[in-house]
Amino acid sequence: MAEIFQGSFTQQEPIPEDGIAAAVEVMRSGRLHRYNTAPGELSEASLLEQEFAALTGARYCLAVASGGYAMGAALRAVGVAPGDKVLSNAFTLAPVPGAIASLGAVPVLVEVTEDLTLDLDDLAAKVGQAKVLLLSHMRGHICDMDRLMAICDAAKVTVIEDCAHTMGAAWNGVPSGLHGRVGCYSCQTYKHVNSGEGGFLVTDDAEVAARAVLLSGSYMLYERHFAAPPPEVFEKVKYVTPNVSGRMDNLRAAILRPQLRTLSAQVRNWNDRYRVVEEGLAGTPGLRLTHRPEAEAFVGSSFQFLLPGWDAARIRDVLARCAARGVDLKWFGAPEPLAFTSRYDSWRYADLPPMPRTDRILAGLVDMRLPLTFSLDDCAQIARIIRAEVSTVYQSTPG
Repeated sequence: MAEIFQGSFTQQEPIPEDGIAAAVEVMRSGRLHRYNTAPGELSEASLLEQEFAALTGARYCLAVASGGYAMGAALRAVGVAPGDKVLSNAFTLAPVPGAIASLGAVPVLVEVTEDLTLDLDDLAAKVGQAKVLLLSHMRGHICDMDRLMAICDAAKVTVIEDCAHTMGAAWNGVPSGLHGRVGCYSCQTYKHVNSGEGGFLVTDDAEVAARAVLLSGSYMLYERHFAAPPPEVFEKVKYVTPNVSGRMDNLRAAILRPQLRTLSAQVRNWNDRYRVVEEGLAGTPGLRLTHRPEAEAFVGSSFQFLLPGWDAARIRDVLARCAARGVDLKWFGAPEPLAFTSRYDSWRYADLPPMPRTDRILAGLVDMRLPLTFSLDDCAQIARIIRAEVSTVYQSTPG
């Protein structure tokens, strides 16, 4: 009898007890707004910013309402204006082109490789078309950041990193988010720390940091930020920076602070699970795994594989067979957006040309979450089920 997986792909770990206690304390105080502080008091949001700056090694940090807001604020803070072109990934999630479109800017998409990273040859060919690259480390896959920065620096292109899937990751020892001018992170439930919604923006650029704080809705209370530049930097930009409110509140900050303290351990736990699935799927006929370079210290909170050259009917058959056995897989090649998956041709608010290499790769791209509520045995079982069903469909195909 075929084994059935009984776990949930959407069930996350509970909030740590010290995070729950801190949240209750904030609720008892009634001071949920980050600027509602007593004299001499540091808000939970300000403390969180200091701790995240220390964790990443960034000079400045701003806590905001979402990762998508962080990207929009970063684009505004580096000077992107309506009509400007912004380079970005053809393979990413909708909030990335959405952040560009929210400013009235125009995305210029770059192809993806079979290892699901930005195609650096295509970037080199297109880099002269824009002055900013919004780089998405999509699904936690990090491209050769040394080469990327060399391409962008030579062309004087500002790099903003979308690190929604790479909090805790690094390239050649440099934390994800610190290669470019700005790093943006998400604290949404399915990311590496969980406050339901939330995000961070980090930078070493004092003026960018000041603009971001003002954009987030600090009014003239910016001196209550303690991972921010000194007041004289704000004096230069405070009258020309709009308030586009997107602050993080103290309740979410209180929930997040204990999670930051255990992030490195959580990264190890995710990667243990990732390696079990990877080992279980290695050598499956018709299935291609992505290559993870030695320089990439990644966070395996999700797993992707390719069914290269498979037609849509066979891929749907694999997904249905796995679903019948309790394994929830998502397909980025589906013609219509489904849940969080979408192809670039569904972002019809932008005039985007065909991307043939990306089309070919997304046509066979399968994705799944790896929540930490799964045990290593769970992950081994999931891999056995996928391997069996992929092999069955592959072997049943004529020729």
